[in-house]
Amino acid sequence: MLHRLQQRREDEGFTLIELLVVIIILAVLAAIVVFAVGGINNNSKTSACKADKKTVETAEEAYYATNNAYVDSDSASMVPKFLAEASVMYKATAAAGGGSYT
Repeated sequence: MLHRLQQRREDEGFTLIELLVVIIILAVLAAIVVFAVGGINNNSKTSACKADKKTVETAEEAYYATNNAYVDSDSASMVPKFLAEASVMYKATAAAGGGSYT
């Protein structure tokens, strides 16, 4: 009888504290993963903005090569339209007076 009682105690499984420790460890790991993925998403948006800026610069230089002049202020309204259609949203302003842009 005593042997059966001891054997039954050995087969009980995990304690509540052991389960709570495992759950806390999993929660900490999940939080680390969430913040890491958020950083990757932010880096991808930054890269997309840089690529869009380079596209606008290339288009400006192509226009200059064809017309021997930079885009005038009336045509610069096309840039915000281009950016509004892009998948990454940000605000850009055309330089007044032509000649240069940032």
